[in-house]
Amino acid sequence: MKNSILTILSITALMACKKNETTAINSTTDSTTVMSSPDSSMMSSDSANASAMSENVSSMTDQDKKFAESAAKGGMMEVMLGKIAETNASNAMVKSFGKMMVDDHTKANDELKTWASMVGYSLPAALDADQQKKVDELKMKKGSDFDKAYTDLMVSDHKTVIADFKKEVADGNETALKSFASKTVPALENHLTKAEEAMKAVK
Repeated sequence: MKNSILTILSITALMACKKNETTAINSTTDSTTVMSSPDSSMMSSDSANASAMSENVSSMTDQDKKFAESAAKGGMMEVMLGKIAETNASNAMVKSFGKMMVDDHTKANDELKTWASMVGYSLPAALDADQQKKVDELKMKKGSDFDKAYTDLMVSDHKTVIADFKKEVADGNETALKSFASKTVPALENHLTKAEEAMKAVK
């Protein structure tokens, strides 16, 4: 009788142990499943984003790429020269025009950078040699000499830039980039008008 009781107790203890082991295994499995699930989802999402960005870049034509790079470098130069105008110009109209260049082109540059980030395109981070030379030369001028040189450059430069932006609107392929070019043209045309007024004022 005593042996029978011991045997029953032993069997009960073994069954309890096995039940705990099963629960622990199930718990571990559940935890592993829960932890791995978000990682898989994130990887899938990242992969989809990378694929979409790659498609956007691959849809860009040489015209799109040429325009994006030219607009990025031109925008940087306009901001640099505008800041110089605010300090080196002697004519109040030229100083005011310089401030407008800084404000408007900083905004346009930021919009272009946002577009580039969305499609995964790398914009140039510096001016080309010719643009840097123009900036360096204007830095050395002051007063009326600066006013004349800066306004002359702004008139000729904006005529070229407006033509470039209109070409992208007509011939570009990347939809968002064409939209950026289209909405920026009116501001550039206003800049040209103001630059011509300032140029006449300092002659």
